Amino acid sequence: TLMASGLYGITFLNALKNTLALDLDSDTLKVMLVTSSYTPDFGAHDFKSDVTNEVSGTNYTAGGATLGSVTLTQSGGTITFDAADTAWASSTITARGAVIYDDTLTDDPLIAYIDFGADYSSSNGTFTIAWNASGIFTIDLTP
Repeated sequence: TLMASGLYGITFLNALKNTLALDLDSDTLKVMLVTSSYTPDFGAHDFKSDVTNEVSGTNYTAGGATLGSVTLTQSGGTITFDAADTAWASSTITARGAVIYDDTLTDDPLIAYIDFGADYSSSNGTFTIAWNASGIFTIDLTP
């Protein structure tokens, strides 16, 4: 049950300035796995090319997997972003976190980083990210 450990600020700033056509419920969004050697910089990292130490292993394709059943909803002053759990079947990989990015837009803007809190591995099994039931991330707009 994981929620975002952080949102990449430049992407959201540019979306609010209307200089980035970020469409969280229609664009192709992907999630890539990273090792414990990746350190996110939420104020400076803005594109997929800024992400280092992507995992590699059996049945993991560079760039990650497409998020399925993406939803973006609003209730009161809270916006919730969510998607179906993501899995890599018959995989042998070890990951510490995940990076969500927009694969539709030029340069693949970064959206969120999720820290698993420890390394998790699969050995010829299914590596699954079970997103938090409350959403991958929420933005509370109420003071």
